[in-house]
Amino acid sequence: MQFFPTSLLIVAALAILITKGPRRAFWAFMVLTPLAATAAFNLPAVGGASILLADVAAMAIFALILFRPQGLSMLLGTVKVGQPGFWLLLLTIFAVVATLIFPTLFRGETMVFGVARDGNENGIVSSPLRPSTGNLTQLFRHFLGICVFLAAATLFRLQPDSRPALFAVSVATILNVILGWLDVATYAAGLSALLEPIRTANYAILYDVRMVGLKRMIGGFPEASSFGYYSLGLFGFWLHYWLNRRGDRLGAVMVALTAICVLRATSSAAYVGIVAFLGLYGLSLIVSSLGGQVTRRGARIAGMAAVGVWSGAVAIFAAYEVVEPIQAFLDRALFNKLEGDSGVERFSWNAQALTNFRDTWGLGAGLGSVRASSWPIAVLASLGIVGGVCYALFLFSLLFGAGAWRRDLPDMVVADSARVGCIAFLVSAVLTTATPDLGLTFYAFAGIAAGLSRGRILQRQSAMTTKPGAAA
Repeated sequence: MQFFPTSLLIVAALAILITKGPRRAFWAFMVLTPLAATAAFNLPAVGGASILLADVAAMAIFALILFRPQGLSMLLGTVKVGQPGFWLLLLTIFAVVATLIFPTLFRGETMVFGVARDGNENGIVSSPLRPSTGNLTQLFRHFLGICVFLAAATLFRLQPDSRPALFAVSVATILNVILGWLDVATYAAGLSALLEPIRTANYAILYDVRMVGLKRMIGGFPEASSFGYYSLGLFGFWLHYWLNRRGDRLGAVMVALTAICVLRATSSAAYVGIVAFLGLYGLSLIVSSLGGQVTRRGARIAGMAAVGVWSGAVAIFAAYEVVEPIQAFLDRALFNKLEGDSGVERFSWNAQALTNFRDTWGLGAGLGSVRASSWPIAVLASLGIVGGVCYALFLFSLLFGAGAWRRDLPDMVVADSARVGCIAFLVSAVLTTATPDLGLTFYAFAGIAAGLSRGRILQRQSAMTTKPGAAA
C-alpha cells in the first residue's frame, strides 16, 4: 500500500465516527466527498487502484451499524419488500452474478470500449470482451454505494431527525466551494503545487485546462465535469430547501454558492444539466401548483424563474450575436462540442454500448466491462434488462413512494431536498456518465430521503395505534 500525509484525514474521520456515532457524525463522511482526488491509499499491486478517503468512510459507517447489537436486523429493516432498499438489494444480487459470470460467458463475443490498464497511456481503447480488473473495481464501487445508502437509510429511519443530515450536506457544500476557489486562486498565483497534497489519487488531474482564457474550476475533483456533476447535485438539494424553508438564510446562501460553482466549472455537461434540471423542476412546481400541492411562494418563484429563463435565453442569444468573447466561449463550451472529436468519440461509445447490449442477448456484459457516455445506456450495456428494471424500480420507489403526508415539516423538507438532489444527479448522469455508478453522494442523498420519510411514516403509525380508542 502507498500512504500519504492526507491519509491521516481518514484516521481523524474514523475517530469521530466511532466516538460520536455514525448518525451524529454523519458529517464526517459527507465532508470527505468533495475530496474526490484524494486517496486514503493506493494499491500498486492491483494496477495502482486508488481507495479514496470517502470510500473508507463509507465502509466504516456501514460497519459501525452492522456490528452494533441487533445491527443486522436494523439493516434488514431497510430492505423490506417494496422499500427502495429491497430493489437495490435485488439489483446488487444481479450485479454480482452479471459481473462475475457474464464477461466469461460472452468472452470475445463483442467489442467493448474500456480504459487501457497499461499505465493509461492509450486512454480509451476498444478490445474484445473479457474479464478484467475493471469488473472488480466497478463492483467494489457499487458495493460502496450500497453501504452508504443502507447506512444512511437505516440511521435516519430509526431516528428521523434531519438536523445531522442538513449539517452534513452543509459542511460538504462549504468545503466544495472553498476547494473550488482555492483551485482557481492558486492557479492564478502560480501556486497550484499547494493543492498537490489533496491530489494523490491515481487519476489524471486536469487542473491546468483553460477554456477561452478562463481556468476551469475542478476543486477537489480530477476534472471540471465531475466537479460540475457534484455541484449540480448540491444545487438541486439547496434549491428545494430554500424554496420550502421560508426565511432560512442558509438555503439562500447555499443556492447562490452552488450555482456559481456549477457555472464556474465551465463544463458543457454541467451547463446543459442545470438548464435541463431547472426546466424539469420548474415544470414540476407548476404542475404541483395547479393541483394545490405547492406553496404560493414556490409557485410565485416558479413563475418568476420561467420568465427569468426566457429573459436570460434572449439575453444570451443577443450577446452571442454581438459580443465576440461570449460567442467564442459558448461555441467552445456548448455549440461545437458535439461536432468535435470528443463529441464524435462519445457518440461512438454509446453506439458500441448498445451493440454490447444486443450481443449479450439483453443480459449485459457486467459492471466494469463497458464504457458509454450516458447513464441509461451504461446500465443496459452493463446490467441488461434485468438490471435496468431493478434500477427503475429503485428510483421509482425512492422518488415517488414516500406519500404526501406533511411535506411542510422540517424533516420532510430535508427528505424532499435530498430527492431533488438525486434528480439533479440523474439529469447530469443521463448526459455524460460512463458507468452505472452514480457516486457516493447520490446514494447518501437517497439514503437520507428514504430513511427520513420511512421514519416519519413509522412514527405516525405508532402514534395512531397508541391513541385511546385506536384499537377499536
